[in-house]
Amino acid sequence: MLNLSKSSEIQFRVRYGETDQMGVVYHGNYAQYFEMGRTEWLRQMGFSYKKMEDEGVMLPVISLTINYKKSASYDDLIKVKTKLVKTPSVKIEFDYEILNENDEILTTGNSVLVFIDINKNRPTRCPQYILDQLQI
Repeated sequence: MLNLSKSSEIQFRVRYGETDQMGVVYHGNYAQYFEMGRTEWLRQMGFSYKKMEDEGVMLPVISLTINYKKSASYDDLIKVKTKLVKTPSVKIEFDYEILNENDEILTTGNSVLVFIDINKNRPTRCPQYILDQLQI
């Protein structure tokens, strides 16, 4: 049985360069925050993008949805929660929440990525070692 409860959480402070002239996080940076969460989710599962690419598999984003609720500002301590949505196949899907220090939801999102065989430049199935790890 697949364990879909596996999630990860990272926490960091908003840097000055991530904000606009009003001192709030520029909207495009939330996609990078989601990527940070996704990368950490993989790392906590025992994988890395680099290792996957070394083994001939890429994971480009094919869909990204971001819903803005409240703004994050310079020096805010924020956390990104990342959760796997369903069993990976040719695609893998994640949900995200970005929260402030008071656990108020700032942003939610979803991304879908596709496993690509680097040598064939074609979609491929999720590597078995990822599926095996998700069974634990």
